[in-house]
Amino acid sequence: MPTVSIRPKEKIKTTLNVPGDKSITHRAVILSSLSEGKSTIHNYLDSDDCRRTTGVFRDMGVKIQKFPGGKLSDANLTVEGVGIDGLKQPAGPLDAGNSGTTIRLVSGVVAGQDITCEIFGDESLSGRPMDRIIVPLSEMGSDISAREGKYPPLKIKGNPDLKPIRYALPVASAQVKSCVLLAGMQAEGATVVVDPYHTRDHTERMLAYFGASVKDGGEEKIINGPVKLKAKEIFVPGDISSAAYFVVAGMLVPGSEIEIKNVGLNPLRDGIIKTLLKLGGEIIINNRKDVCNEPVGDIVVRSGRRFSGVTVDEPSLIPSMIDEIPLLVLAATQAEGKTIIRNVAELRVKESDRIKSIATELNKLGARITELPDGFTIEGKTPLKGAGVKSYGDHRIAMTLAVAGLIADGETIIEDPGCVDISFPGFWDVMESI
Repeated sequence: MPTVSIRPKEKIKTTLNVPGDKSITHRAVILSSLSEGKSTIHNYLDSDDCRRTTGVFRDMGVKIQKFPGGKLSDANLTVEGVGIDGLKQPAGPLDAGNSGTTIRLVSGVVAGQDITCEIFGDESLSGRPMDRIIVPLSEMGSDISAREGKYPPLKIKGNPDLKPIRYALPVASAQVKSCVLLAGMQAEGATVVVDPYHTRDHTERMLAYFGASVKDGGEEKIINGPVKLKAKEIFVPGDISSAAYFVVAGMLVPGSEIEIKNVGLNPLRDGIIKTLLKLGGEIIINNRKDVCNEPVGDIVVRSGRRFSGVTVDEPSLIPSMIDEIPLLVLAATQAEGKTIIRNVAELRVKESDRIKSIATELNKLGARITELPDGFTIEGKTPLKGAGVKSYGDHRIAMTLAVAGLIADGETIIEDPGCVDISFPGFWDVMESI
């Protein structure tokens, strides 16, 4: 599909489900592979990124089978775990594709195994920094080399006798934290990760669910290794990052009411909801419950409110919505007054330079967005007009532009729309259905 065309909607009245959470799916596959016994993962996200993680563990001897659930958002897996030290030497290099989560978390696992391997990725991933995991894993005793000392491919010689360490995160990255915790669960003793940024805690929650001893000491996350993981049945909630596109659509398209069922509401992931409420959105959470150590609920959003510009720069809030910042920028174009977003420089080293990408493309539609080194200023309210725009091969940019097309006057044509399969297979089908 070289391009996709989006036209404005008069109103959206619907109830829908979104595919399983990408972050939780990755971690469910990893910990199921390292557990003892057969695990079942319900509502597994069958996306490009998650298929990279399942592929890597298959290459290291784990038997993973898919069985259908009959719905877009109801794919299922069985994983026959090999235990904490049962991975096998892969026959060739491990392909992480475009997935930063795969390469960083798998590196933490392989660091403690009796394995020597190479992990590589596509052109985009090959330009993303890996020194942030090379430093702590090397300190623990794994031998890692990389292109120019920091870029994939990574060549890792695992060490079954890793040393526990105390490591302070240099950046707000749940991937780095998770990498160190996954290595630490194989080391003898207590590994401590200091996380002053309060990054998403799916790894800690799932480790505890699988039976590992994980202590939450505020900023300190402590795991005592080596651990023994027990096979589990896992129900993956809908991805709040995927739901957010329809939350914003429901806010911005006049006359709309959208309900999104069974969405993960992890308090370290719901920054977009909190910020959209601050902007003036009408958003209600119903049917709250706890599923497999994760909070879940139904999100209802209605249009009709007047939105006002906000300032978003809190270091404690940004990590909980870093993937949704481009979408927030779109919402801010429809708010009266100025919105300022700072402390999001991490967006410049994602699948694209998301600060430049979203500012450039929304400005083509008539927005008034100014790039800052670490964020944006957005002048609102501005009417949008359809135009040809680029996704840069970045799923978050493509989906944000699709929502923009719902409120733009005329036709919005998006180049390279297939990249959405990285996190939301079936996105264009859902867009057509609403």
